[in-house]
Amino acid sequence: MRKSWLYGVVVVLTVGYSFVALAGETIPIGVGGPFTGPYAAFGEQLWRGAEQAAQDINAAGGIDGKKIELFKGDDACEPKQALAVANQLVERHGVKAVIGHFCSSSTIPASEVYAEAGILQITPGSTNPMVTERGIKTLFRTCGRDNQQGSVGAQFVVNALHAQAVAIVHDKDTYGQGLANAMRDELHRLGKKEVLYEGLTRGEKDFNALVTKFKSVNADAVYFGGLHNEAGPLIHQMKDQGLKATLVSGDGIVSQDFVVAAGGPSYAEGVHMTFGRDPRKIKEGHDVVERMRKMGYEPEGYTLYSYATLQVIAAAITATKKTDGATLANWLHSHDVPTVMGSKGWDAKGDLKVSDYVMYRWHGKGGYEEVP
Repeated sequence: MRKSWLYGVVVVLTVGYSFVALAGETIPIGVGGPFTGPYAAFGEQLWRGAEQAAQDINAAGGIDGKKIELFKGDDACEPKQALAVANQLVERHGVKAVIGHFCSSSTIPASEVYAEAGILQITPGSTNPMVTERGIKTLFRTCGRDNQQGSVGAQFVVNALHAQAVAIVHDKDTYGQGLANAMRDELHRLGKKEVLYEGLTRGEKDFNALVTKFKSVNADAVYFGGLHNEAGPLIHQMKDQGLKATLVSGDGIVSQDFVVAAGGPSYAEGVHMTFGRDPRKIKEGHDVVERMRKMGYEPEGYTLYSYATLQVIAAAITATKKTDGATLANWLHSHDVPTVMGSKGWDAKGDLKVSDYVMYRWHGKGGYEEVP
């Protein structure tokens, strides 16, 4: 049966970068992600989810009477900054666990810091396989892996779109290129070969030359491994040049910021992306979703992933009455945890035992819906 602290509510006081517990001894938890820069929308999702979970848990008495205290760590999706953030969370704030980071290129270097300090780290959004392939026992994730979503993307392009000329492009980042490569591997397994494989640079805005290349090879599908800040201008310029190819991407564009970056719903319409089954429609999270909506926030994307991650951390601390990473990790490897996204369990690497990637399509009203 789900513990009552999963669904309580409390009024909070925010000062600077931390959620300040109302009274008593606290358990400091770090939230690492991009809170500034072009991908700040994802950091906002992580913070909103963790903050709501902390409020709910604290309202029901906390963890054995101790309140959760959250600390932000802004990595801006930059590896070097992620290292600095990790050291700050460990040394200055003395965090007992970390939710994050978001970008795989940030999670991987930061994880070395947390592992050395013996701190449990659970990422709600880093999907690159190498995150959990390095043998770090205190590192987990509450999302899937790129080899899983890349496979779903390739199968959709071949079996649903029946594309004959597939162009693949990535942003040269750990996440983006890893996702593109996973899609390409599955494409080859299905007996297809891409007509173009290209890399672009994060921060670029002019992709007209790239679109011209798509047209020169008669691409009828373009797969993009990367985030919304580049995916938006890319689809805008594809449509402006009259290219009819369908753009397919991954969970890096699961944000309303993609619509903004694309130039509006008319440009985003028809773009497909892989993401887990919509967490807002999972029955266990219904009350939390409705409460957040009433407060004026739509818990899109990774908001509930982050909420669930704090539930997992709290469950492990509650069960073991310990905060050291090794003890918490050992418990998680052998126990499933009820969350707002249903029951979650992990394999020996720290990956979810069950992943549920599906395909979504952005529609003309600026939202997205699951493809039947």
